[in-house]
Amino acid sequence: MDLCHVPAAQEKGWYLALMAPNVKGPNYAWLDPSRLYCHPQGLQDCVADLLQPFQGDPIDMVAGIDAMGFILGAAAAATLRKAFLAIRKAGHLCVQTLTQPYTDYSGREKVMEVRTDAITPGLRILLVDQWVETGGTMRAAIQLVERLGGVVAGVATICIEDSEGGRWIQERYKCAHCVPPHLQPRFDRHQ
Repeated sequence: MDLCHVPAAQEKGWYLALMAPNVKGPNYAWLDPSRLYCHPQGLQDCVADLLQPFQGDPIDMVAGIDAMGFILGAAAAATLRKAFLAIRKAGHLCVQTLTQPYTDYSGREKVMEVRTDAITPGLRILLVDQWVETGGTMRAAIQLVERLGGVVAGVATICIEDSEGGRWIQERYKCAHCVPPHLQPRFDRHQ
């Protein structure tokens, strides 16, 4: 699918076909959504699908997770007319931060940070990232928000895989993702 084409029938998730498979090996995610972000209608429809379950919900701020979550998170924040907060990999913020160690989808140990002055007790935050595979990265973001007294209003990602971590998140938080039920098993098997 080229970057200008919009199909006549736009079923939920039509834009998933824009994503490209990994050609670089096991240290990378199995699917790359950056091509979807280059497609104006695809990006708009993706964000609309992610936000649809939260219509009418009180959301004070959108937080995007480093780095691809910045794209969807900022787009969601702009659509909702809310503030945007970047949750970063440790070492990138030059202000007072709170840190949280975690293990990412590839099994690497990492540390995430967030500025301490952006989240006040009771602030309702929609967490956005491109993908939940094992759930480690999203769980670390949840912990940061909650440790600062914020409330996780929901989790929105292109895909939440049926993993132990993905199920943990879905059991505890309102979630939205873009993968239609009939395609979910293929995404879970990385096909």
